[in-house]
Amino acid sequence: MKTNLITREGFEALKHELDHLWRKERPEVTAKVAWAASLGDRSENADYQYNKKRLREIDRRVRFLRKRLEDLQVVDYSPQQEGKVFFGAWVEVENDAGEMLKFRIVGPDEIYGRKDYISIDSPMARALLKKQVDEDAWVATPTGRKQWFVVSICYPK
Repeated sequence: MKTNLITREGFEALKHELDHLWRKERPEVTAKVAWAASLGDRSENADYQYNKKRLREIDRRVRFLRKRLEDLQVVDYSPQQEGKVFFGAWVEVENDAGEMLKFRIVGPDEIYGRKDYISIDSPMARALLKKQVDEDAWVATPTGRKQWFVVSICYPK
């Protein structure tokens, strides 16, 4: 099951996407569908078929976003989080091989298109929760348990 947590920035980005789809993209595509339909035979009209399909995609995404935005719980930074890994933290970790990773722990709705974000539901994030700088975290991976060392923690304010 997906966690319903989201950062303020993630919530605003989803609201912006919904607004863009509903106010800008949908009216443009609807106009194209109406224009293509006015040309007559719809069975062989590529403009009509493509834009009708695009309209269904937009409507599906709009329905999903409206429902999802209702379910999400925005988590803002709190000073009590300082010094420990919690939701919204930027964390830098290192393993015994000297590999360094830096990422932000966010909600599952925010990770798409970002290489530097990981979901709160991921094994790495779960293992790091409540850890402090200089502590070890053991992460369950498909190839066995791996040890990561917390190098730094910081929160966007």
